[in-house]
Amino acid sequence: MVGLLTHGGGDLGADLDAMSAAVAHRGPDDAGRWLDPDAGVALGHRRLAIVDLSVAGHQPMTSADGRWVLVLNGEIYDHADHRHRLEGDGVAFRGHSDTEVLVELIARRGPEAAVAAVDGMFALAVWDRRERVLVLARDRVGEKPLYYGQVGDAFAFASELGAVRQLSHTSTSPDPQALADYLRYGFVPAPHSIVPGIDKLPAGCVVRVASPTTVSEPVPYWSLASVAAAGLADPLALDDRELVQLADTALRASVRRRLEADVPVGTFLSGGVDSSTIAALAQAVSTQPVRTFTVAVGGEGDESVTAAGVARHLGTEHTTLPLGDLDPIDLASRAASLYDEPFADPSGVPTALLCAAARQHVTVCLSGDGADELLGGYNRYRVAHGGLSRLLALPGPLRRGASRALTTPSPVGWDRLARVLPGRTPAIGTKAHKLAGVLAADDHMAAYAVLATRWDPATLMTNPPPPSATAVPGLDAALPLDRMLLADQERTLPDDMLVKVDRASMAVALEVRVPFLDHRFVELTWRMPERAKVRDGHGKWVVRQVLGQYVPHELWDRPKMGFDPPVADWLRGPLREWSHDLLAPDRLRRQGLLRPEPIARALAEHDSGARNHDYALWTVLMLQTWLDGATP
Repeated sequence: MVGLLTHGGGDLGADLDAMSAAVAHRGPDDAGRWLDPDAGVALGHRRLAIVDLSVAGHQPMTSADGRWVLVLNGEIYDHADHRHRLEGDGVAFRGHSDTEVLVELIARRGPEAAVAAVDGMFALAVWDRRERVLVLARDRVGEKPLYYGQVGDAFAFASELGAVRQLSHTSTSPDPQALADYLRYGFVPAPHSIVPGIDKLPAGCVVRVASPTTVSEPVPYWSLASVAAAGLADPLALDDRELVQLADTALRASVRRRLEADVPVGTFLSGGVDSSTIAALAQAVSTQPVRTFTVAVGGEGDESVTAAGVARHLGTEHTTLPLGDLDPIDLASRAASLYDEPFADPSGVPTALLCAAARQHVTVCLSGDGADELLGGYNRYRVAHGGLSRLLALPGPLRRGASRALTTPSPVGWDRLARVLPGRTPAIGTKAHKLAGVLAADDHMAAYAVLATRWDPATLMTNPPPPSATAVPGLDAALPLDRMLLADQERTLPDDMLVKVDRASMAVALEVRVPFLDHRFVELTWRMPERAKVRDGHGKWVVRQVLGQYVPHELWDRPKMGFDPPVADWLRGPLREWSHDLLAPDRLRRQGLLRPEPIARALAEHDSGARNHDYALWTVLMLQTWLDGATP
C-alpha cells in the first residue's frame, strides 16, 4: 500500500502510480487507486488476494456510509467473529473479505478502537472524508511494515521504503542516527529509517495526519513493555502439566486461525523445534494432510532429512525443495537487492530462496518465527539464566584475564581443537571469542550489548552522532532473562527477524503467517515462570514439551542449527575479491562516512584466520552495496 497527502490541487496520479509500481511484487493480483485532488489525498494498493478472491475484495475500499477509505496490507484473522457481530447490528456486507469487515468496524468504532479490537498482522491507512484526517496504524508486534514522513511539500507513506524513494525530494544520504544504529545491530531499528525524514511507525501504534506538516506522535494502543510488566506482576501459579496444556491450547487456536484462506496454505518445516511445533499443531487441527516444505541446502547444515522424518510421523504432504549449489556470488548479489535499507542478516537470502521455492506450490505459509525471542531460545538467554551471574560476581581482574585467555587461540584454532574433543559444538571458536567479550562486561545488560553489537559507531563513523541508548527502557528491576527478552521483542524481533520474513516472502508474493506472535500468546508468555522458558540448559522448555506430545523427541531433539550461509568461509574464498573491492580504503575515504582503518584491520584479521569478523564485515558490505549500488 502507498499514499500521499498534500495541501490540495495538482496531479497526484503520477507520483502515486510510481510508488505503487515500486511495491507491485507485494500484490500481483490487483491494483487500485483512490484520489481526491481537492483534499490532496491519494491512496494506492497492490493486492495479494488471500480472502475473498472476487472483485468485492478490491482496495482502496470505502465504507458503506461513504466516510472512510481504507488500504490494508496484511490479514485480520478474527474477521469472521467481527462480521457476525456487525451483521447483528444490521450491516449488510457486499463480499466476505477481512478488509470489508475492518472498514465497517472503523465506521462504527473509529480507527483506534477498531485496530485495538482485532487480531491480525497489518499495516493500514484510512482516510476520514468528513474530518479530512489520515490515520495510520500497525499491528501489535510489527509483522507488517509501514514507512511515513514528509517529502518536499507532501506527506507520504508506503509498505516499503523503495516506494517513498520514488518521490523526487527524497534524500539520498543516510540518516546519521539510523546509520549508527545499523552499524551497531546490523539493521535499522524503529522509529528511524536510513532515509532522513522518513520514519517507521513503531509496532502497536497509531498516527494521525491532519495535514502534510501536522503529524501526531505515535500513540500506542498496545505496548510490549506494559504487557511484560503486567505479566510479571501477575504470574501463573500452575504446575508443569498445566503450563504445557495452556500453551498447547493457545497455540492450537492461533494456528487454526492462521490456516484460514481461500488459497493454498502450507507450513515451513525445517525439522527444528519451532517449525516442527507449528507443523504438528497445523496437522492436529486440520482434516486434510497439511502441506509442509523444507529445503535441501546440502552440506553440514542440511536439515531436510530430519524434516522429512518429522513429516512422515505427522502424516503431512511433504515437499523437499532442492536449492542446488548455492553460488556465493549470486547470493551476495541477492542480499544487496532484496532489502531497500541496509540489512545485514545473512539468513535473509536463504529465507528468500525458501520462500521462492514454496511459492510455486502455495500462496500462504506458516512459520515458526518468534519462539526464540518469546521463550529464550538463543544461547545468550541460557547464559543469562545460567552461569552469567556467577561469572559477573568474580573479581574484575580475574574475568578480564579469562577473557584474554579465551582470545589467545584464534577462532580457527578453537575449531581445530574441537575436532579432537568428544562431542561437537558448532562454531566453537566464534562462541569462545563472544564469551570473552561477555567476561569483560560490567553487568548483565552490558554483556547483552556486547553480544548484540557488531561495530561501535563512535570508532567507525567519521562523524558519529551523540550516543543513543542501547538498552530498551522498561523492567529495570526484572531478572536479566526478562530484560533481555523484552529488548529483543521490542527491537530485534520487529526490525530484524520480521523484516527478513516480510521482505523475503513478499518479494515473491508469498504471505507468511507467524502463529507464535498471536498477541494473546505473547501476553501469556509474560505470565509464565522462568522455568517454562529456560530449563536444564535448554530454551523454549514449554514449546519442547508441546512438541513432544506430537512427535517423539528422537526425531527433533538436537542442537539448534542456524540458517545462515557460511559467510566467514566465503569472505576468505569466493567473496574475497568482491569484499576487498567494496572495502578498499580509497573507496571508503571518498564516501566520507566510515573510517577505513578499523575496517582494514578487521578484514586483515579475518583473512588470516586470527579472528572471525564475518558479521561485522557483512554489515559494512551490505551498507556499501546500498550506498553505491555495487554488486559482486
